[in-house]
Amino acid sequence: MSQSQPILIVGGGLVGASLAIALDAAGLPAVLVEAAMPTVDAQPSYDERNLALARATVNGLRAIGVWDFAEARATPITHIHTSRAGDFGSVRMNAADEGVDALGWTLPARELGAALLRRLDTCRHLTRLAPARVESIEAVENGWAVTVLAGSERRRLMTPLLVGADGTQSVVRAQLGIGTREHDYAQALFVSTMTPERDPRGRAFERFTDDGPVAVLPLAERRVGVVLTVDTEHVDEVAAMDDAAFLAFAQQRFGWRLGRFSRPGKRVPYPIRRVAAEALVAERAVLVGNAAQTIHPIGAQGFNLGLRDALTLAELVAAGGDPGASAVLAAYAARRAPDREGTMAMSHGLVRLACLDQPLLRPLRSLAMLALDRVPPLRHAMSRRGMGFRANAPFAVREKTP
Repeated sequence: MSQSQPILIVGGGLVGASLAIALDAAGLPAVLVEAAMPTVDAQPSYDERNLALARATVNGLRAIGVWDFAEARATPITHIHTSRAGDFGSVRMNAADEGVDALGWTLPARELGAALLRRLDTCRHLTRLAPARVESIEAVENGWAVTVLAGSERRRLMTPLLVGADGTQSVVRAQLGIGTREHDYAQALFVSTMTPERDPRGRAFERFTDDGPVAVLPLAERRVGVVLTVDTEHVDEVAAMDDAAFLAFAQQRFGWRLGRFSRPGKRVPYPIRRVAAEALVAERAVLVGNAAQTIHPIGAQGFNLGLRDALTLAELVAAGGDPGASAVLAAYAARRAPDREGTMAMSHGLVRLACLDQPLLRPLRSLAMLALDRVPPLRHAMSRRGMGFRANAPFAVREKTP
């Protein structure tokens, strides 16, 4: 198979689209197979969530030309306050202490999706098939033959590198025979927006409780994004609440740091399940984003982690040569392993430890929070991690010096 054949990306969500754009920016031909029509309303991942984009993530989006289309709708996060109901102590991170203008930014997923679509429209080396679905994947010499049904047309595409960016229920992963390790948290997230009595002024909050974490993110027009974790057995009860009852529920879970909540927006529940692929690569194939790992949304690391997947792969492929060569894929797996394993362990450990109702743990958790807040080197290390900076990170996400 000719090495000039395009890379084939299955999945046009946030990570798949970002990868396609990064490859195009490097002058590499690719085909993007999208299950939905390329519109904000049709793409499932361009939904009601409010994303917390780490500083490194915004660096990456800026490097591939997406941030220009998104920045106007983004809200900077200048402070992050982390606490635990019933414990003393808290951890406070401040952009000024780190010498930056923002630790990250919040942006509705729909707005990021719209920015990605606008940037995709400018791509010169990319072929987009939508709506389309993969019917079969067949191994051939030096690559894959993928049969795709696009509308009423059936096409057989040849590629030296097949990329699965098709989400938690990845068809590519299944057809490659890659298994998964799964954990059902028996929880769902309720995502909504509200107007607090006090202006959040760039402050984001993460509050751990016996019932799960609560996050409050600053948005434009003095609104906040509210993320509430609810046990599966109470999902129907919370979904059936009227606005007044839901406001009271959110207030009780979060507290009064921003005063009284009002004007709740649409609320949508999302089940929480951890799904980790047992391998990131196969012969001339690779997984990125939620196809590689779907993690607990605590700390808002899902898309941030997935974008580092995409940009690492694009960086390695752009170095030249055969994009599906075993050395390239081995390098990808090796570079992603520490970040991936560390982020998954952190998110899983936090939700198990910080939300565990164990009175004996409270003084230990409180002392840990006090240490993180009062010891500058520890706070700095946590801030750097929160901003998305990692060893072996793709060049695009690194902080640029003047």
